[in-house]
Amino acid sequence: MKPLAAFAVLLTIPMVWGQKPKIPRMPDEKPDFQGVWQHPYVPDMSQDRQDQKGAGELPFSASGAANFKNYDVSKFDYTGHCLPFGLLRSVNVGGYPIQIMQNSKYLAFLFEQNTWFHVVYMDGRGHPANLDPTWFGHSIGKFEGDTLVVDTVGFNGKTRLDTIGHPHSDKMHVIQRFQYTDPDHLAYEVTIDDPVTYTKPWKNQRVFTRMQPGEELIEYSCEENNRDFTEGHIK
Repeated sequence: MKPLAAFAVLLTIPMVWGQKPKIPRMPDEKPDFQGVWQHPYVPDMSQDRQDQKGAGELPFSASGAANFKNYDVSKFDYTGHCLPFGLLRSVNVGGYPIQIMQNSKYLAFLFEQNTWFHVVYMDGRGHPANLDPTWFGHSIGKFEGDTLVVDTVGFNGKTRLDTIGHPHSDKMHVIQRFQYTDPDHLAYEVTIDDPVTYTKPWKNQRVFTRMQPGEELIEYSCEENNRDFTEGHIK
């Protein structure tokens, strides 16, 4: 190779190395989040909290603090009775991946846990004026640049945020943000805004990891081998 040609090749190498891997995209050039994702187990959202107050301190209202103090999972845990976990606890539970399905009108989270699903409306609609409260709430989504923003309201207030039992009310408003950091990892941020249970909004962050090709969701049945009852975890 001639010296001038070799010099030209060397000049191009840093440019190639400096490029970020391209993320998957839909036909409309929006990020494509489809795939099966593993996510960290977050049993206590206060310990994984990412904001100015640091870990271990949630901004409880008086009623929220009393609710949490009086919570006794050994007396009654709704998840042990196979009732729906709710949106946040389904994302927080460990060991059970989440599959994302997506097109231009809808995005859906398929939870391996209890084979639940949750639909996010991506067609520009707003929340209905008169919502029927549900376990997972009503979600609408949009893109802010390459960040997916999911806005959810309409909770029935019957669930807990995490395994340790942090409470919420039916007035809770949840904002979830998903953004690729590379083709196999998603930065996830959730904001909890519940004026009944907390005195101000607070956030939690973590990373989702794409599972390997061939790893898929499997069937789950809460009633089968329910150790919460057989081993006396709850009464």
